[in-house]
Amino acid sequence: MAIEVRIPTILRNYTDGAKAVSAEGATLDELIANLESRHPGIKERLVDGNGLRRFVNVYLNDEDVRFLGGLGTPVSDGDTVTVLPAVAGG
Repeated sequence: MAIEVRIPTILRNYTDGAKAVSAEGATLDELIANLESRHPGIKERLVDGNGLRRFVNVYLNDEDVRFLGGLGTPVSDGDTVTVLPAVAGG
């Protein structure tokens, strides 16, 4: 099962500069674990003990995973996961 994960510029040092990488898993949690096995250190930037980090937004096919089930959100072959840092300002 190949799922495209789009990586923001700030995290590309974990993916050797790649804008998008492939990962596998049945849920977002498994996908992030697989991503960590291929790109060590990235998981720590995405999740903490309470789930997804507060200032990281993750979208599954343009839907915010926080409204889909968080780390338990099912993912499927051909899906696209987009990681975006939250932006604040005025």
